[in-house]
Amino acid sequence: MKQLPPFMLMTNIIQEYAWGSKSSIEALFGMPNRSLKPQAEIWMGAHPNGCSSVIVEDLTLRLDNVINQDKVNILGEKAQRCFNQLPFLFKVLAAEKALSIQVHPSKEAAEVGFAKENKAGIDLKAPNRNYKDPNHKPELIYALTPFQAMNGFCHYSVIIKAFEKVSIQVLESELEVLKNNQTQSGLRHFFNAILSLEGKRKENALNELMLHVKTHTQGATDVLIAELAKQYPGDIGLFAPLMLHVITLQPGEAMFLDDGTPHAYIKGTGLEIMANSDNVLRAGLTAKYIDVIEIIANTICVPKPDDKILIEANVIGNAKHYPIPVDDFKFSIYEGNAYIKCQSAEIIFAINENVILYHASGETLTLKQGQSAFIPFHAQQYSVKSTGTFARAYN
Repeated sequence: MKQLPPFMLMTNIIQEYAWGSKSSIEALFGMPNRSLKPQAEIWMGAHPNGCSSVIVEDLTLRLDNVINQDKVNILGEKAQRCFNQLPFLFKVLAAEKALSIQVHPSKEAAEVGFAKENKAGIDLKAPNRNYKDPNHKPELIYALTPFQAMNGFCHYSVIIKAFEKVSIQVLESELEVLKNNQTQSGLRHFFNAILSLEGKRKENALNELMLHVKTHTQGATDVLIAELAKQYPGDIGLFAPLMLHVITLQPGEAMFLDDGTPHAYIKGTGLEIMANSDNVLRAGLTAKYIDVIEIIANTICVPKPDDKILIEANVIGNAKHYPIPVDDFKFSIYEGNAYIKCQSAEIIFAINENVILYHASGETLTLKQGQSAFIPFHAQQYSVKSTGTFARAYN
């Protein structure tokens, strides 16, 4: 393969999941939704379940095939040595309905679980498959619109107070255990008890919850549970707002989701970047498989402090660099012009105005709002001109 150009326009897959929005992507980026189907995610990257294409000399090529031709020059020597692939997946995520409550395993747990399920002969596409690959899946979400989500356990006392308020007789003994053991082990026992509810006990517990919600229509938590119940009636995940922090990110705010942290996206549109993995352990708000044993084993049952939910960017000039505690990806937001030195392969996404990329070779590329470019490591450095905001995904 000849030396690739420094900038390659990307053609990205739009995933049409049922929880997606029919209007948000079109409204934000001017991309017509001709199918009128829910558009949930735009995938930017080389993931096999939705690989982007790039345009090179009027040819449209799969990004993973391009990368595999010369990984050192395209990814960078360090990324090639550590990951041997593009180590992140970058998305636009547009949720009209709530996504499932999820926990992502640590890398060590994923490696063990993936090998164990392979040895057991469980097909990768089997509905009871927990581990799709041997990788972790930490994530960052950056809000483009008001973005409601759940992230991490509330303090023990807050959880106890919430359940005392709804007064569910079925869970009285479990709640008493948590009151007397406000520790990680106590919370794990309580979380496990709720996820393990079955048959008549589950039905009675949810009936009591919904009776309370119907008679208390002013509280934000009750309103949220009622809305979720319309989407997922009879689902064990309806108890989640009593245990997890519920937060609405305002445009420009971001949060990081660690391994082992229960979370769910409820409604809104944002930019999401994650490690290149598809490992999801579900804990409710879903019709898909829930493996309670694996969920409990992989959940860190420790309250998340209120002041640790949002992450503050390091502001340097007109750039906001978000601190990421993993090596798989980095994420930055720029307002206006920038001069950038490549640390790895990169993706630039134009958020609200055109973005023009300039290289010392004389190559230029103009991105319209909602378009993205793949930039190989060998580009080394480049300039960006814009009157708006753009995002940079790299590692």
